[in-house]
Amino acid sequence: MQVTIDKNSGYCFGVEFAIKMAEDEMENENTLYCLGDIVHNDMEVRRLSQKGLVVIDRDQLKTISNCKVLIRAHGEPPETYRTAIENNIELIDASCPVVLKLQHRVKTAFDKMEREEGQIVIYGKKGHAEVIGLTGQTLENAVVVMEESDLEQVDFTRPITLFSQTTKSTKGFYELKSKIESRIIQAKGAMDEVDFNANDSICRQVSNREPQLKRFSKENDVIIFVSGKKSSNGKALFQVCKEQNERSYFVENEQELCRDWFTGANSVGICGATSTPMWLMQQVMDHINYWEKENLIETI
Repeated sequence: MQVTIDKNSGYCFGVEFAIKMAEDEMENENTLYCLGDIVHNDMEVRRLSQKGLVVIDRDQLKTISNCKVLIRAHGEPPETYRTAIENNIELIDASCPVVLKLQHRVKTAFDKMEREEGQIVIYGKKGHAEVIGLTGQTLENAVVVMEESDLEQVDFTRPITLFSQTTKSTKGFYELKSKIESRIIQAKGAMDEVDFNANDSICRQVSNREPQLKRFSKENDVIIFVSGKKSSNGKALFQVCKEQNERSYFVENEQELCRDWFTGANSVGICGATSTPMWLMQQVMDHINYWEKENLIETI
């Protein structure tokens, strides 16, 4: 049985940059605070905590001072920067450049919508770290939409500007775009350019992985998708695998593997989210190879 790790899986640039910044800082610091999990992968968070990275939340941020705090790749709302100034906190800003650019676009669009009595709609998960940063650019006035039922919050008689959380599914974004267009036509009888402006702001490092994963999933008998359960990107990319290959399984680490999954398989593909470290996928591969070496996997 051949076991292969997808060469296109693993950290995206933003996550890799944030982890490198954290590790560099911790070479000279006994403790470095991080505002939220640096990455949506518990295994990696645990590894970095052993090096001195201490995860805090926004309430805890208000109680500390005279220290260093890392801002992870997801970015932060303006309030975080104000708190840092007030508490004499040095921010190690590892915000992903793609997210920072999107925050600026959302802020500019919000100012325009304010003048035109329009609305900002964000396709994303309410409460997600990146979405909190984006809604912060709109004074918390953006409408966050994840399911079709969330569209009930939108006034379709007013102008709408749509953005997406960078790690959402491209397919999901365009399905939502189509639904909004239909709702506008229902509400107004017709739609023109001033009614709706849709911005596909999904990170291309994420969207480009979809066609690659489709090919990889078809090429292997079994797919093991490795990701943290809190990863929005992981959930979206796993669905891409599952649609192509029914024998696709989502695991957080090698302990969640099941030997029955590999019965009769000639090839196994291991892949993961943009928040999945390569060392973790390697551990999963080593575990499967050990099972095969010890004849613990049934063959047909």
